This record gives sequence, C-alpha cells and structure tokens, in this order.
Amino acid sequence: MELSSQYSAQAVEQKWYAYWRDHGYFKPSMDPSVPAFSIVMPPPNVTGILHVGHALNNTWQDIVIRFHRMLGENTLWLPGTDHAGIHTQMKVEELLRSQNIDRRALGRDAFIDEVWRWKEKYGGEILRQVEKLGASVDWSRLRFTMDAGLSAAVTEVFVRLYEEGLIYRGNYITNWCVSCRTALSDIEVEHEDEPGTLTYMRYPLEQEEGTVVVATTRPETMLGDTAVAVHPDDPRWQHLIGHFVRVPLTGRVIPVIGDAYVDPQYGTGAVKVTPAHDPNDFQMGQRHQLPQVQVIGEDGLMTSEAGKYQGMDRLAARAMVLEDLAALGVIEREEALVHSVGHCEKCGTVIEPLVSLQWFVRTQPLAEPALAAVQSGSVKFVPERFEKIYMNWMENIRDWCISRQIWWGHRIPAYYCDNCHQVTVSRVAPKSCPGCQGPVHQDEDVLDTWFSSALWPFSTMGWPEQTEDLAMFYPTSVLSTAYDIIFFWVARMVMQGLHFTGEKPFGTVLLHGLVRDSQGRKMSKSLGNGVDPMDVIERYGADALRIALVLSSAPGNDQRYSDERVEAASRFANKVYNAVRYVRMNLPEDFVPGPVAMDNVEDLWIAAKLNQTIERMTEWLQEFEFGQAARAIYDFLWDDYCDWYIELTKIRMREHPGSAPGTLSMLVQVAEQALKLLHPFMPFVTEELWQSLPHDGDSIMVAQWPSVRDLPHGSRAQEIMERVQNVIRTGRNLRAEVNLPPAQRAVFQMVADDQDILADWQQEASAIREMVRAENIAWHVKDGGTPKPRHALTGVCQGGSLYLSLEGLVDLDVERARVQKTMEQTARELERVEKQLGDAKFRERAPEQVVGKAQVHRQELLARTERLKERWEDLQ
Repeated sequence: MELSSQYSAQAVEQKWYAYWRDHGYFKPSMDPSVPAFSIVMPPPNVTGILHVGHALNNTWQDIVIRFHRMLGENTLWLPGTDHAGIHTQMKVEELLRSQNIDRRALGRDAFIDEVWRWKEKYGGEILRQVEKLGASVDWSRLRFTMDAGLSAAVTEVFVRLYEEGLIYRGNYITNWCVSCRTALSDIEVEHEDEPGTLTYMRYPLEQEEGTVVVATTRPETMLGDTAVAVHPDDPRWQHLIGHFVRVPLTGRVIPVIGDAYVDPQYGTGAVKVTPAHDPNDFQMGQRHQLPQVQVIGEDGLMTSEAGKYQGMDRLAARAMVLEDLAALGVIEREEALVHSVGHCEKCGTVIEPLVSLQWFVRTQPLAEPALAAVQSGSVKFVPERFEKIYMNWMENIRDWCISRQIWWGHRIPAYYCDNCHQVTVSRVAPKSCPGCQGPVHQDEDVLDTWFSSALWPFSTMGWPEQTEDLAMFYPTSVLSTAYDIIFFWVARMVMQGLHFTGEKPFGTVLLHGLVRDSQGRKMSKSLGNGVDPMDVIERYGADALRIALVLSSAPGNDQRYSDERVEAASRFANKVYNAVRYVRMNLPEDFVPGPVAMDNVEDLWIAAKLNQTIERMTEWLQEFEFGQAARAIYDFLWDDYCDWYIELTKIRMREHPGSAPGTLSMLVQVAEQALKLLHPFMPFVTEELWQSLPHDGDSIMVAQWPSVRDLPHGSRAQEIMERVQNVIRTGRNLRAEVNLPPAQRAVFQMVADDQDILADWQQEASAIREMVRAENIAWHVKDGGTPKPRHALTGVCQGGSLYLSLEGLVDLDVERARVQKTMEQTARELERVEKQLGDAKFRERAPEQVVGKAQVHRQELLARTERLKERWEDLQ
C-alpha cells in the first residue's frame, strides 16, 4: 500500500474504523482455550455528549483492550448507554415546553413514547463520538439500561430483594428536589459552603416566667416545630425537661424534651425540633413520638400548616418570618456564618428535607460482603489509596432511597389493590389482587437510575439467564471509571454483583482523575473553559488527542489539558508517518525482509533499545501505568528510531551500498514492532503505516504483541552507542555555540581517556564524522603529551574531550569582541541582581515567588559567567 505525501488524520481514521468494524475485529474470539479478558464500558448518559473526561476514560479502556487482544486473549469490550432518568426527562420536558406542551396534560404513556422517540433521534450521539475516538467496542453487544433484557434483570433484582426483606417501603425523611419533584439518595446531593445567618429566637415558657433561646439558619421551618430539645445532662436546661414553650407566630404549645443527640456546645444548647423538615429532627421525633407538621410542600411553597404564609415560596417566607419575629421582639441576635447547603446534583436546586412514602434498600447486609471483598484483596483499587475511601463509606453506609417521582425509568413492580389495599410485588403484573380479586394499579414511581446501573456488569451479559457470555466473561477483568463515582456506582456494583451472582463484578477498579484546564481549574460552563473533544479531533485527529491525554495521565490523579500538548502529539504522528514513509519509499518492489546478520553496532543497539521498550511497556501496561508506557514508545520512536537509527542507516547505505538489503530489513522489522507497541495508543496512524510495510496478517489490531528477542551482545552495543551519541551531541553543541550552518564542515580533534574508548569511537567513525559535519577528525588517546589545540572550543564528553578548531571558521577578533561585550553585560546584570537580593526590604516585602525567581536568575548569571570565561580562554 502506497502512502500519500502528507498524513491526513481525518481520511485515515474514518477508513480504518470502518475496516475494523466490517471485518469483525471488535468481537471476541469466543475461544475457551485462551484466557478471557472483559470490560464493560461505564454507560454514558443517553442525553450526553463526549467530554474530555469521557475521552480519557475511553482511551484508557481502549488501550487495555487492544493490548490484551494483541496478547491473543479472548477479549470483549461491551458498550452501552444509561437511560439517565431525571436528566432525560428534563430534556424531553424542555423540548415539549418549547412546543407549549405540558407532560401532565400529555399523560404518562404518551410522554414515555415521546422520550423513546427523542432517544432514537438524539440518544446515539455520544456513541458516534465514541467511534470517532477509535474505541474498539463490540457494537453487536450494544446495551441500553431500558432494553427488555436489562429491564427484566432490574425487575428480578427488585423482587428478590423484596422477598429477602432487603427492600421496604415507609414514610421517612428524604432529600427532596422541589424543581425535579422527586426524592434523591444522599449521594445525589452536592453540598456547597454558602454564607448564611444564624438567628437566635426566644420561645416563651408556657405558664411560667422565662424563655428558651434556640438558634436556626432556616427560620421558616419554625412554623413546623413540635418540640425544643436539650441534652439531658446539660445543667442549664435539664430542669426544664417536661415543661412547655409556645412557638412565636403560631402559638403552638410544644414540649421541652431531653435527647443525647443535642450538642450542648452548639448555639445555646437548646434546639428547635422540626421532624418534617430535618433528618436529625425526624430521628428525634421518632424516638419521642412527636407529630410531624409539614409547612413546606413538594413544590417548595408553604402549605396550609404555615398559616398566613401559605402559598409563599420558602425563601420569600423566610424573609417575612424574620420581619414578623423582629416585630414581635423575639429575635435576640443574629450571627453571620458559612454553612454547608445541599443541592440537587441534577439541577442545582437547594434540597428540601421532606417526609414522604418511599422505597428503600436495606444496605447493611449487602455492604458487609462488599467490604470484605476489598479487605481481602479480591477486588483491588488502582491507586490503592482509594480503598480507604471505599471502606470508610461502606462502614458508615445508610439505607438507600431508590424510588423517584418521575415517569422515565424502570417502574417499580409493586401493585396496590384498589379495594383491600394489599401490596403485591411481582415479576409479572397481576391481573387482579391475589387477596380479594379486586382491581390493582401499579406504583407510579420509578427506580433510581443507579439501581439499574448497579447491575450493569452482569445484566449486560444476559443475567438472570445463564448465558454463554455470562459464563465466559463474568466476572469482568477491569472497571475503569472516575474516582468521584465510587459511591454512586462502584460500591453498589460490588454489593449487587456479589449478592446475585456470588462473584465479584470485576477484579480491578481503575480510577482516573479530572481533566482540568491549562490553569488547573475544573472545566465548567460558567467559566467557559470546556473542551469539546470532537473539535480537537477535527483539528488534530483522534490519535493526537488520545496520546496527548495519556502522556500526562496517571491513575487517580487530575491532569491539565492544553491544545499545545495535542499539537505536539500531532507533530509526533507526522514524524512517525514521515519516517515510515521514508523506509517504504526505499524498499524495492515486492521486498520481503530477510534475516539480519546483526554484525554492526547500530543494529544491535536499536534491537536492544526495542527489547528494553517492549519489556518496560508490557510491565507498565499490566500495571495500568499508561502514561509511562506511552512515554517509552514515544521516546523510542522519536529519539532512537527517527533521530538516530534512520540517520545512521542513511550514512551506512550511502557509504556501503551493499548493506542495503540487510539494513532495509532491519528498518522494516523495527518499525513493524514499534508500530505494534504504539498501536493501543494511536490505533489509526499505526494501522495505516503497518499496512504499507511488508507484514503478516490482515490488521495490526489482531497482530501479536511484540516479544523480546535474544541479543547476546546487546548491552555492549548500547554502551558503545551511548558514548558515540554523547560525542555527537557534544560536537553539535560546539557548532551551535558559533552558529555554524549545517553545510559548513569543520575540523575536530578527539581525545579519548583510554584506548578502549577510542576503539569504540572509531567503530562509528563514519557516523561521527557525518553527524557532526566534520571535514576531518584527528583521533588521539589521552597520554599527557597531546596538546590542546590553539583557538579551539572545548567540549567534555563521556570518555574524553572534543575540540572544534575555530581557525578559518570565525573572525577571531570579532568573536573576542563579542564575547567580551557579553561578559560585560552579564557582569552588570549580575551586579544588579545581587544588589537587589542584598536589599533586606526587597526580601521582606516582595512576594516569595518574585524573590525565588531573582535567586534562580542569579544562579543562571553565575553559570553564564563561567561559560564565557572558558570561551574567552579558548579564543586566546
């Protein structure tokens, strides 16, 4: 296959993705005789579009999958999307509102039909973007959490948990979003520190003199107070336990109770108790059989229990309650404070704790085996430090509210008799009540989206049926996800997987950090610093984006994104492309690489460097150190192969034409192996280049991962080449110091520390001469009698010294004048900086970074001064 003169990422990427998909390379081999390796893709929201976090995670997963596929394993990467209950419903409601349609007027069934239509039209966008990234997922196994099979698994899990007493229904206080109009679990609430006011109010004692002072940040909830609580051992208040106070504004008479929950150090040590609007107050209310007075409704408006404030927004009511309390003269004082306020993670609305009838999972019995799985090492976290976070949450887990008051999602399989009110939880909708044969209706609520997501590793494999996929690929091998959803998703998958399959859902949890902007800020719409991966791919190609993200990543750590890194990665792709194209252009027609004699230093050296790269990359990929593995192949191709080996072989073939067949064979063999190593990171350009070279097989993605070859003299070749490279770099640096153009040849003298080093250099004499652009090189061994050449620049290199004669290259008088002038300028600048640093006021008042910068500048000036003195001596 011929290569075009310029690399076009867009044309190449589209061509090869279609080729891989059409030839079935994304599918597992289903060969039971080889190890199975499987990953289930964390299902993105069907409403979503790809962001850089998705791009990083999908790249990581694709690297692992392509690596294990090339190891010859039976490899499956299963894709899918999540129905994203609240998010998707909000999207469709927004669309309907733009058409002046209200979902309630439309009705539930018609609205669900609209959501399905929306999903079919817009829901596949993120999957198309995953394709653009190069993800080698098995599209024939694409799953959606609302598919019939997955929905059946959800129903089965709900019914079994209910039958085991692990799902129950009750009136409990939950996190309520007044905007989404649904209950939320604890981990769907995002807490933010916000300024507030702590208001101290006097509640008058009933039938005796005196008051009790309580403090609150939410004065509107006082309208629902049903007690004042104090610590039973607090000497300030314990004499009032059993007495009564009157609530200002409502006149309600409520008891003073003693409860150990109360912190005597908070506020006055006496707290108002509102069981209907605070989770801790709810628990106290349960212990003391207090009534629940709900003064804020599910819509965020004040209820009839709020009296004259009925119908007001809760925040407007707060302001009016404060005005009325002030008018009564019962506010003792107010204090400004910063406190944590819960917000709905879906829409950002401030959460309202409300008592409602909800379904819950009893999590403690599920959490114990899930905790043991991590403690025993059966499930491992990478990095390991996240295990402590997981275990801490598991040890303090609370029951999980799983019902949501929306329409889009898995409807709870509970049915209520219209006559006798019997509750029936069933896998199949009953036609009538099993008790009285009366008519039944299904629960209106749907399950929390995370309920179905928790089953993802095994429901996608066909559970509860005992399928071939379930037997072959479950437990899965690795779960790669963000560290911020350990509680939402990872922990719940471990709990459900162990409970329903008896096996862990995955062996390794691989966690990536956030991708931040170039300044280290979190990407957000408000800052306008978000990055659209599709725009980046359009400009630079998917390969460039992939390796740019990977090179700066490490498990569990945040990283910074910059276009400059992607641009540099694009230059790398072009460099590799041009290098392989050069090799391809020099191959005779129908060239077949033959055995290489390995009788010269360069070939042994590049083979040894390739061995080293294979060993390191294989180890790092197995340890999920993708950044280090990527850096290894990046450096090998850029430095060792392109900048050194290709240039060395050009000299060899020019001076010894008969060496061409063996040299070209080695160039092809090393390139072919290096492209395989690069393939998991940059799949498109590597396929394009691999196909252009002589090769066995139909695609690089199913080629065998490189293995180390036996090289008895490899380490010796590396030792020689290290010395030769050091000499060449030194010579090039000397040329650069006097700005010699590449075409101008120069005279060098090389002095080795001993005869062995000189012999090593002279093995590569032609290469050294051509690469430092020498007209002539005089070779010597250091013996005390070799004088330093006059008017020559000196370079110290590994194993000796190198001298560049300036005679005839530069005007020595002009060069002396230039060096002298530079020395004088440097001396003046050094004097200024040292004077500045010697000023005590500057050191005390200037910012630390400014002082530090001045100190670094001083060191640079001192080093420059020494170099200039050496140059001056060379010119004498």
